[in-house]
Amino acid sequence: MSIEKRPPPDPSPLGRHGEDLAADHLERAGYHILDRNVRVGRLEIDIVATIGDTLVIVEVKTRSSRFFGMPEESVGWHKQRRLVRATARLLQHGSLPRKNEIRFDVISVLMDGASATVEHLPGAFEVEPGGSQ
Repeated sequence: MSIEKRPPPDPSPLGRHGEDLAADHLERAGYHILDRNVRVGRLEIDIVATIGDTLVIVEVKTRSSRFFGMPEESVGWHKQRRLVRATARLLQHGSLPRKNEIRFDVISVLMDGASATVEHLPGAFEVEPGGSQ
């Protein structure tokens, strides 16, 4: 199994900026960032963080307008399933710390010129017992 830390191929400046804003937001809120842009084969986790005894897997979505809807609306069941699968692989491999709880958050970043609105959605989705989505 291939596990590596690297940015996705040709990340957009908008997406990278959104992830930077999201990481700053989390750190100001007391989260400890463990890693960013963690890839497991073709799967990727944007931010891995902890707060207290909770492991937090964060998907960051950035958009420059609301034309196609809010950023968080693009984290559908397919993306959720991929995040759960990547997390399970990293846990099995021992690449993530064992915590009492695992939570999946979404951070929505909406850019408006030079300003940004960052919305953190803790527990944006849950995993059904047995780990399936």
